[in-house]
Amino acid sequence: MAEPAPLIETADARIPPGGEAAWINGAGQVKLRTALFTPPGRTRGSIVLSGGRTETIEKYYEFIGECLERGFVVLAHDWRGQGLSHRDLPDRMKGHASGYKAFVEDFRLLLNAYADRLPKPWVAVGHSMGGCLTMLALAQGERRFAGAVFSAPMLGMKTGKVAPAMARQMALFHTLSGGGRRYAPKPSGRPLDDSFEHNQLTHDRTRFERNAGLLVAEPKLALGGPTWGWLDFGFRATTWLSQPERLRAVTIPVVIVSAEEDTLVDNAAQAAAARNLPQGQFVSVPGAFHEILMETDPMRNIFLRAFDALTGRVAPKPSAPPKAIEPTPPKPQPAAAAAPKPAPAPSTAKATPAKKPAAKKPTARKPAAKKPAVTAKAPVKATSKPAAAKPAPAAAKKAAAAKKPAAKAAPAKATTAKTASAKTASAKTAPAKTAPAAKKVAAPKAAAKKPVARKPAAKKV
Repeated sequence: MAEPAPLIETADARIPPGGEAAWINGAGQVKLRTALFTPPGRTRGSIVLSGGRTETIEKYYEFIGECLERGFVVLAHDWRGQGLSHRDLPDRMKGHASGYKAFVEDFRLLLNAYADRLPKPWVAVGHSMGGCLTMLALAQGERRFAGAVFSAPMLGMKTGKVAPAMARQMALFHTLSGGGRRYAPKPSGRPLDDSFEHNQLTHDRTRFERNAGLLVAEPKLALGGPTWGWLDFGFRATTWLSQPERLRAVTIPVVIVSAEEDTLVDNAAQAAAARNLPQGQFVSVPGAFHEILMETDPMRNIFLRAFDALTGRVAPKPSAPPKAIEPTPPKPQPAAAAAPKPAPAPSTAKATPAKKPAAKKPTARKPAAKKPAVTAKAPVKATSKPAAAKPAPAAAKKAAAAKKPAAKAAPAKATTAKTASAKTASAKTAPAKTAPAAKKVAAPKAAAKKPVARKPAAKKV
């Protein structure tokens, strides 16, 4: 795609896996350094990371690694005038700029160059000057992002003992009068990047020394103080963004994370911007210096939580593929439950009333049982079946009369007493159990084979 570019690393700052750097052409065909980092496996979106003034790609290795662990592709870059990108002045240490239009155009060309390699959704992350320039691009029509998180964005600059209006006029005067390339005086008497004890960027010594080690490994990464031209650019950009109607065009969710002890940028301007953004949110990190992502863990974790909350909304983690559901065998159960349906309850209920007289008739036949003693087993079947055949001709009075002799005739023979007691017990329980009744109704064919046993019983009646 483009000519490969170097990435610097030290023992304390290792290049994250999956990283490759390249040169692209920015506005005016100047050479800009970029780097793309791709995580293994499925991705959930892309982070476009823009550092602040003096910062380089290498300074954000730690945060890039954290984004990769979260499943994001990361595109990082060096702004023109710093890092290994093109510098406008022969003196590389001068932090110079000529307005903000070239920066915004560089950002657009960066996105165009990598658009096919950045899975959607895109989330912008910018620190200080990087947050200011990204906000400018969003307010001026960049619509490819789903959300943005800014660390101490430069939406207003602190000018030390000089009033902001006066400092703005001084920067404009020097720039128009040809002094724009000269160093501007520091806003305070202390050096900004001299030593850890005097720094105004972080409370974390380890991260401060790690970043200083990168400049020792590659001195070309270093950058000095700003020029009057850079200050003029900063005042122009922040003044443009201070207009509420311009920020209302940025409709995506934007989280501004502010450093409470910041001495370089204006926290009040950040809070005002959050109010003017349609989906703006303001988060303050208590006790933090300007570089929140280089701060101690408790402080930078506040930024990471805000980052996770926003990316969770606009670029949620891909859901795990659904597990294969093994077929369960509940189907035989419905089939077994459906089996009783063919046996209609109403029809059996109608058959049971007809058996009440049938239970009474067997008692009248017990006198006939005196002749064949061999029929001791048969009477159970024979009596129950003819009884079902003769419910209609039997009168109610005869049935009632038959009960009394049955009770008296029972003690006459022990064999008949056992069968009678079994019959009476079955007769009592028969109305309650419809299933046995259904079996008796279904057995008339077997009873039809013994008509002889029925005729003598009929003669005696």
